[in-house]
Amino acid sequence: MQPSHFPEVTLLVTHYNRSTSLERLLKAFQALGCTFGEIVVSDDGSRPEHQEKVAKLHGIYGFRLVSAYQNAGLGNNINKGQDAVQTPYTLYVQEDFRPTTQFLPHFRDALAFMNEDATLDMVRFYAFFDHPIKKPYGKGYSELKFNWWHPSHLKFFCYSDHPHLRRSDFFQKFGRYIEGKSGDETELSMAFKFIKGKGRALFFDRFSTLFDHLNSEDEPSTMRKTSWRESNTIPIRIMRLFYLRFRWMKNTFQLLFTQPYKASR
Repeated sequence: MQPSHFPEVTLLVTHYNRSTSLERLLKAFQALGCTFGEIVVSDDGSRPEHQEKVAKLHGIYGFRLVSAYQNAGLGNNINKGQDAVQTPYTLYVQEDFRPTTQFLPHFRDALAFMNEDATLDMVRFYAFFDHPIKKPYGKGYSELKFNWWHPSHLKFFCYSDHPHLRRSDFFQKFGRYIEGKSGDETELSMAFKFIKGKGRALFFDRFSTLFDHLNSEDEPSTMRKTSWRESNTIPIRIMRLFYLRFRWMKNTFQLLFTQPYKASR
């Protein structure tokens, strides 16, 4: 029987005011029989009713809770959570995701790839959109590539905050997450540093099959999309086309002026 306990991996979950979602995530891993060296839950100063429920979940699931006195944003929440990890690998999942029944065998493959190739920095399991530049790698995975001249702005997201496996010394190579910015800015900043740091990432080709992204009316997503970006009328489609060209140019210049992270000695 193939292993479903991964002592070299810590499950890191960032949480903010979504304790029911957190419970659903932990139950899903339990139902899969998938266990880890440790589970770390990093809370971003949730409301008292959610902190109370998280405390009850702590008694059930035995995770290590990293708390905050007040909300400090996504960057701070990931930073303090990652600081608590003590295993070689981190499986990072935000609380509003749930692993599917297909997750476990493909996670084994991802971990095997990381063990076999020390130059791989992360393996990504989920995305809203496919990555525009990929090279087949094996067992349903592709390696993400970056090309300066490719016209899609999605090429910048070789790194993403969506569920992924990474080496726990990630900060030593790419630096910490920026703090005090929006979630989108935090993610994009790390994506730039990942490219400048010559990061290598694998991506599961059937990326919508390993995790479900779930939101309820009681615990809606804290990320909001601008309504005009989702409309499909002709004027809006034209505006969106110009916007995406502008964003491509803006992100290109931002990446040009992003300095590679240099670890202090």
